[in-house]
Amino acid sequence: MDSRRVSGILLHVTSLPSEYGVGDLGPAAYRFADFLTRTNQRLWQMLPVGPIGPGASPYSSPSTFAGNPLLISPQPLIENGLVTDEELAPLAELPNDHVDYARLVPRKRKVLRTAFRRFQDDTTTIDATRLKKFRDTQSAWLDEYALYAALKEAHDGAPWTEWTPALAHRKPEALDRARKTHAAAIEKHIFWQYLFHRQWTALQAYCRARDIRLFGDLPIYVAHDSADVWAHQDLFHLDDEGEPSVMAGVPPDYFSPEGQLWGNPIYRWDRMEERGYRWWTERLRRAFDLFDLVRLDHFRGFDEYWQIPADHSTAIDGEWKEGPGAPFFRAMKDEFEELPVIAEDLGIITDSVKALRDTFEFPGMAVLQFAFGGSPDNEFLPHNHRRNLVVYTGTHDNNTTVGWWEEELSDEGKEFARSYLNLPEHGEDVDIHRSAVRAIIASVADRVVFPLQDVIGLGSEGRMNTPGTMDGNWAWRFTPEQLSEEDEEVLEKLTHLYGRASSYD
Repeated sequence: MDSRRVSGILLHVTSLPSEYGVGDLGPAAYRFADFLTRTNQRLWQMLPVGPIGPGASPYSSPSTFAGNPLLISPQPLIENGLVTDEELAPLAELPNDHVDYARLVPRKRKVLRTAFRRFQDDTTTIDATRLKKFRDTQSAWLDEYALYAALKEAHDGAPWTEWTPALAHRKPEALDRARKTHAAAIEKHIFWQYLFHRQWTALQAYCRARDIRLFGDLPIYVAHDSADVWAHQDLFHLDDEGEPSVMAGVPPDYFSPEGQLWGNPIYRWDRMEERGYRWWTERLRRAFDLFDLVRLDHFRGFDEYWQIPADHSTAIDGEWKEGPGAPFFRAMKDEFEELPVIAEDLGIITDSVKALRDTFEFPGMAVLQFAFGGSPDNEFLPHNHRRNLVVYTGTHDNNTTVGWWEEELSDEGKEFARSYLNLPEHGEDVDIHRSAVRAIIASVADRVVFPLQDVIGLGSEGRMNTPGTMDGNWAWRFTPEQLSEEDEEVLEKLTHLYGRASSYD
């Protein structure tokens, strides 16, 4: 993996400006790429870009392979004659500073259904050759996902375990009938995935031409109510009814005193290994098609994972189980010429996790907000950083730096931070967000990333996610006027000053 000094911005696509209720792959994405170019940022990190699950979480998707139809920009649809400005009017009524998912989802899906009907009426609106190529190259996941999505619609959104037993347990005759009965709905979902693919690859090419690498995020687990589990039930710990027999999560940590009970089913790693990790190979292949770098969320789970009985309501009483470890990554190394993987190794990390990470030379992570516990030995303090590391002011799970400073950091922590960062005395204005950005951009680490909220200097109103809560997450968006010329000038200056303006090409 390339090890030159670079920096970048963490901003999910949904947080981009847009006149249609949610950030998308349209003009604002290209303008943001231009901003990255002007400030010499080489990384654009995003959250998972699959369809959203309950609570609008991108980490609980009904497919680890599919793209999120909500990210499809209406602008090219207008240009192709698939929708009209009048049909987009309900989307234009939505707020521009946050995503109102309850109103957005039905309105956006109505627009996308209209686009599909127009395509059915006039198939010349889309290049048939390119559509066929997409179907052929992505058939390994696309056909199953489209069938799952069509059946979920037919069952009014019910999870697959509540479908008729023949469909839930994938009896061949029932699947054949379903493909015929729901043929139009299946074609619709394939069409939506093609629209996402076409817009994504165009943005990807635009970024690569400007020396910007797209940096993705891959959760270790998949959602139970997903095409992935439904299509591969034998690869997960499920009971006879298809429900998880054990669930994934993490023990208590900084984010949650009761731990986190994620509810995801746990892999049958023994069966994965017997089959040469084929499912994981295809999963990573898809991720590497979409992104130049991929963060493996909860990297610890590959060494050992926290397993919780299915009837428990918290994650406190789980137990550690041995993960697939080095044999898994050796198999992936054999499959791929390069593994452009970042190990999310935050939280309680054991020596064996570090050894697994270092054996394959995966960069780990450091977060500046975790650095000010009072000891100069804290591994997250910049003077303790190493080169093979990705350093953040904060992640999507943290408060913004301003919010952290104002609401979370203890008085003792503030005193330490004032001394370490050479901040003004009490009573004077503290641009803590800029001090934090400067601190990590000066780090010896090869890669540093800061949420856009920390470039702008937003408080907790700009927080993306609060772990352990269900409401109000994943909704933050920025507006163009929030990103000032001064913000841009400061970022560009710091990037040059600390030698992070080098080109990949």
